[in-house]
Amino acid sequence: MSTNSTFLKEMGISEWTSRDAAPEQAQVMVAAAVTAQQADPIATAAAVNPETRERISSGIWWFFGNKPQGDAEALFQNIIRVLGLTPQEWTWKNPADKLNPELLPQDGTPIVALAFGGPAAQKLSGERDALPELRETVLAINADGAEDLPLIATFELNQLIARPKDKALFWQDLLLAKSVLQNI
Repeated sequence: MSTNSTFLKEMGISEWTSRDAAPEQAQVMVAAAVTAQQADPIATAAAVNPETRERISSGIWWFFGNKPQGDAEALFQNIIRVLGLTPQEWTWKNPADKLNPELLPQDGTPIVALAFGGPAAQKLSGERDALPELRETVLAINADGAEDLPLIATFELNQLIARPKDKALFWQDLLLAKSVLQNI
């Protein structure tokens, strides 16, 4: 860990890292590729191709709220793209559905939940405060077996379309969720 990483961690700021490969892993892969390429250049071309390498997931995202449609759906797809999530790394859930603790990953994969809108955040957390008070806080899901799952309250997607200036605040919520996920 670098000195900068240590300082950032002490300030409560998590450093974003590439999901593709850590620098040490990349150097080892390059060295292995060069060695293999020298041994048999044709046979190793496909085997060492970084496009075929499987990514390591850093966690699962649960999104709660009204399922987006139209412009809100396009905005949501852009959010997924910016976060770099694969279809296996995120799920859309209805806040009214009961959470089944047996469906939680048994391998210890961390999960972060993002609630779109005040009603969704209130339903999931059991809090009565309005959305402005719930934002910028790491809440917990109020459900049997899921109490340890962090919940971040944020704006509804349709509100972000109607009030683009709220996108900066939404971005802060995403950064908070990403930081929580990296520190689990």
